[in-house]
Amino acid sequence: MALWLHEKNNAELDMRTKLDFSVRDVSSRIEQRMAVYEQVLRGAQGLFATSLKVQRKDFSAYISSLQLGADYAGMDGVGLACLVDSTEVAEYVQQEQRQGLIDFHIRPEGVRKQYAPVAQLEPAVGSNLIVVGLDMLADPVHRLAMERARDAGVMSISSKIRLPTESNSGIRSGFLMYLPVYKTPRQNNTSNIVDKADTLEARRANITGWVFAPFRMTDLMASLYGENLPATDIKIYDGVETNDASLIYDSARPSQVDAVLPGHSAQPGRSRFTRQLQATEYVVNGGSSWTIVMSTLPGFEEHVDKDKSAMIIVAGVLLSIVFALLTWQLATGRERALTLAREMTRELRESEARFRYLAQYDELSGLPNRAMFKDRLQQAIVQARRDKTRLALMYLDLDKFKPINDQLGHHVGDLLLQAAALKMLSCVRESDTVARIGGDEFLILLPLIEQDQDALFVAEKIRDAISQPFHLAGGHVLHVSCSIGIATYPEHGEGEMDLSRHADNAMYQAKDCGRDQIKFFGAA
Repeated sequence: MALWLHEKNNAELDMRTKLDFSVRDVSSRIEQRMAVYEQVLRGAQGLFATSLKVQRKDFSAYISSLQLGADYAGMDGVGLACLVDSTEVAEYVQQEQRQGLIDFHIRPEGVRKQYAPVAQLEPAVGSNLIVVGLDMLADPVHRLAMERARDAGVMSISSKIRLPTESNSGIRSGFLMYLPVYKTPRQNNTSNIVDKADTLEARRANITGWVFAPFRMTDLMASLYGENLPATDIKIYDGVETNDASLIYDSARPSQVDAVLPGHSAQPGRSRFTRQLQATEYVVNGGSSWTIVMSTLPGFEEHVDKDKSAMIIVAGVLLSIVFALLTWQLATGRERALTLAREMTRELRESEARFRYLAQYDELSGLPNRAMFKDRLQQAIVQARRDKTRLALMYLDLDKFKPINDQLGHHVGDLLLQAAALKMLSCVRESDTVARIGGDEFLILLPLIEQDQDALFVAEKIRDAISQPFHLAGGHVLHVSCSIGIATYPEHGEGEMDLSRHADNAMYQAKDCGRDQIKFFGAA
């Protein structure tokens, strides 16, 4: 029985390893695909930056020349949204109508300070024609992503949306990718316009519009190269909350994501294991976070399982019968049997200890995982509430970690994560907690501080340590930086969810300000 349990545990551990590797592979393929789409938009951005005036036919000819075929599946088109002040609406509408759009008007109607109507979405066929004139700034989800792109001067991705190019039926979940278009001195025949990368004020003053691309999530996932692990279900959530409202893709029922009612999400079938195996990875791109959850489906073990437990249990029964008949002849073998039993018991205990470890710690870095960190944060909040003290929670993200993985391989990226974890541990107290929650994201808990300066001192110490060169095995010398967001109790929240969300927002603010920054939540 002990040998059977030992084999069962090893088989499940092997399957969990394969599942972890597969979800990381899916995450990497998504990041690579998004980088390709960003380059397409950068080409369109460059067209407006280098031309004095781009006519409708010029933009259409440029997009047509790109020959976006099957390699760009998922991208519904490339469009332009122009920024129009309230005082310029009438003139702008007349200008579009003179260019051939006789029925052009801005919708939804209403008086607003600024508008960003869709001027063009190529290829101009089918449902792409429906969105022309739609004011994207009127929608809070679009506005948030567009303002983030405008202020940072980089690519921005919206939260989960129902694409405006779609009808009332069919696939609904998707997102939009934006890049800002700014005025240039050459276009205005003046040198008074500051380069868009200089200051936040200059970027806001010189914005003229956005190039954008809408995406259907199911088409995006179908376009990824490579094969997924058989008998698995992939769910993608917008953000870090894994609930029905944030579900943006489900490989088990891809065309019904938005049709799933709250509390009735589609659950894949159970495998013959007591609990379903699951692996989670996070993708951060364009200011948005996606949570990728891969779960096993029935039949998963038949594809990857090396489980010999059934054979072992049958053999064990037969051997038990033989041993019972020969016990009186094998009295001298008693000691060997006891030794074997002790060895199997020891191995079983080691396996159990390893499973307990994996439930609480990150296998790569040895740091506490999200589950253990959540427990420690809750305990620290209870202690601080009772003693009327303060604590600090930090979100840390390594800047530009993805190019290291892409260019040098995941093995070098893993070495960098391990070295970064050691540097962080050297900068905190024994009572503090450093955890890895996935990818290149870390959490730091300071359970007792007296003033904000205490948290800032630790954050600066960590940032300085990360900025030092990393000398890794194989002769690699890498230079990275980090962005840190800080939230304090009780000022920024009295519960674990509020503190975590505010620290995460502060970290993204640090990235939007140019990376290698430290930001307190709510600070300007």
